[in-house]
Amino acid sequence: MITRELIQAIKDQYALNWYGIHGIYHWGRVYTNGLRLAQITGANVKVVKLFAVFHDARRLNDGIDNAHGSRGANLAAEFRGKYFNLPDADFEILLDACNYHTVTHKHNDITIQTCFDADRLDLARVGKIPDPNFLCTDTAKKPDIISWAMERSTSGYIPDIVSVWDK
Repeated sequence: MITRELIQAIKDQYALNWYGIHGIYHWGRVYTNGLRLAQITGANVKVVKLFAVFHDARRLNDGIDNAHGSRGANLAAEFRGKYFNLPDADFEILLDACNYHTVTHKHNDITIQTCFDADRLDLARVGKIPDPNFLCTDTAKKPDIISWAMERSTSGYIPDIVSVWDK
């Protein structure tokens, strides 16, 4: 689903440091956080995987950039059919996850909740402890999950998937 060609196309238009706080290492942790959560939440894994690489793909800076989610969703729309395929209903969920991750902390859809949590569990990379009050799923709120994610985030852990994407 996420090919090197897709990653290269994202990289070709990426405005920030590829290896910076919102770059590919973060996406790899969001990807693996999401997969771990999805095993329990039942979230749509295809959407979770794509969210990981699109949610911050159009950031213009590493600070406050409230429109980056919608720009990431627009990039996903631009690349759909060329670098990846997703059924319409699933694609709408991906768009909502990207769009809303910057403007709300809750959603009714379990896949979107899982996407939000996968991203928020990596906040320790910027010195913020993930707050259970801003996590959506019961799974992500568990102290052992938060500790696991924080250790990976603060240590600069680079998931194996990144080496597959970034050759």
